Amino acid sequence: MERMIAQPCVTVAGSQMTLTTEYLTAGEGSPLLLLHGVGDSAYSWQWVIPALARTHRIYAPSLPGFGASDKPKIEYSPEFFTAFVKAFLDTLDIQQASVVGNSLGGLVSIRLALSSPSRVNALVLVDSAGLGRTLNVAMRGLTLPGTAKILGSFGRTSVGAKIWSWSFSALTLANPTRAKRDWLDRIYNMAKDPAYLEATVSALKNENTIAGQRDHEIMLDQLSKLNIPTLVIWGQNDRVLPVNHAHTAISRLPQGQLKILSDCGHIPQIEQPEAFEAALSSFLNEVVDKATTAPS
Repeated sequence: MERMIAQPCVTVAGSQMTLTTEYLTAGEGSPLLLLHGVGDSAYSWQWVIPALARTHRIYAPSLPGFGASDKPKIEYSPEFFTAFVKAFLDTLDIQQASVVGNSLGGLVSIRLALSSPSRVNALVLVDSAGLGRTLNVAMRGLTLPGTAKILGSFGRTSVGAKIWSWSFSALTLANPTRAKRDWLDRIYNMAKDPAYLEATVSALKNENTIAGQRDHEIMLDQLSKLNIPTLVIWGQNDRVLPVNHAHTAISRLPQGQLKILSDCGHIPQIEQPEAFEAALSSFLNEVVDKATTAPS
């Protein structure tokens, strides 16, 4: 697994912006794009990349605002992230990929597949945003006015950053004792950067309100247009987005498959990496690898 740097150019508010972007890559084969959720980074995938890289070329970027990628002062909307992902693919000359998205990354994956269908040959939605209004009250609270300023002051201290990382794991994992030390350390180090906290709050506000996920970010009525193989993976014990969102989504998907992971929260690739990788690899082998090797 290598850490690389790309510099995709994205149009933001009518202006071109080149964004230095870290990404993890490994393996050979058909492209597999991994998109993380709000407040996380590319490294949330590091425990499943080695196995996935046996059959695919992996690309896992840290989205702008997160990890070691640039953190410009902009509105971090799902539309922006979708435009960024297109630019990232263009920069690396990736014409088509299987796309896996966790949380916000799932919503961005849906938007990418709808707006650029030729670029996505299979879709995997992992505890995805955009599939219902319900959202954990703590996440809704972060959309209140003044949150970014308060968190910015809070996160500058070691104690504040540690509380953030502990709270993040307690919210996103069914059993926080399963949190990987390297992952927790990365959340802690990111939380000491006010720009990361501002990006996190901006992303949450653009996607949600105090009442839950925004109407225009709920994509259920658009799912029937996704005529590609789609796997929905969900943690049975997700405290951020409830598992009933998965069941609702699967009823709308023309080529949908569902895998519920027991004893698992919002980030399966962290909490249940072996079960997650097995479900994902089985799906990719069935719908992608066979398609690429079938005789014409």
